[in-house]
Amino acid sequence: MVNDFLGKVGKGVNCSVSGCTNSAERSINREAVANSGLKVSGERRAFLCHEHYKIWKKSTKKDRELDRVRFK
Repeated sequence: MVNDFLGKVGKGVNCSVSGCTNSAERSINREAVANSGLKVSGERRAFLCHEHYKIWKKSTKKDRELDRVRFK
């Protein structure tokens, strides 16, 4: 039987950004999110809602492109 609720995001954890109460859609390394300027709370993983994920993705686009080129 396949479990549809794998991980904390599937179980309905809230966004880790301070002041946000939306449900999380993605889980990302906390340090990577903190380096982008978002204020997060938590231990190892940061859970982001759709809006904050888009902000993180836009603010780290150039860095992620450079990382991909470097590893090719």
